[in-house]
Amino acid sequence: MSEIGAFEAKTHLPQLLQRVAAGERFVITRHSRPVAELVPFRARDSDKVQTAIDALKHFQKTHSLGGLSVRQIVEEARRY
Repeated sequence: MSEIGAFEAKTHLPQLLQRVAAGERFVITRHSRPVAELVPFRARDSDKVQTAIDALKHFQKTHSLGGLSVRQIVEEARRY
């Protein structure tokens, strides 16, 4: 992933957008510190999202914490 300064990104935005559309990715920096990523747009695959949600629901139904809540487990772990 290439780094590019904010001023240069602003100055060459149309060319950067063409390169991003072709699959390149950029980290935009300000004073040598990363502040943003410029990445190709990727539409959500609603079928994949629904499949993941269904898998999580199934996992939740088939796994148990033995009657404990997450809070109880965290508090127990903090004691040690």
